Amino acid sequence: MNITTTLDIRQTPPPQKHPMIFQTFASLTPGQGFILINDHDPKPLYYQFVHEHAGQFTWEYLEEGPDIWRVQIGRTESN
Repeated sequence: MNITTTLDIRQTPPPQKHPMIFQTFASLTPGQGFILINDHDPKPLYYQFVHEHAGQFTWEYLEEGPDIWRVQIGRTESN
């Protein structure tokens, strides 16, 4: 996985978080990914990815709290 950027959304207003994340994901080509940094477990975001991009993404926790969560999100090679 070629990591293209780190997206730290801890200071981003809540209404802007998911659109910013999905815009970053949309800019990826297959095999690319980014690191998401958040102040809570982004599990609801994971479920949104499953619903909207099933089979098109990877999700790997790199750090799981309690203060910082880091997740590597990538676009699969096949899409």
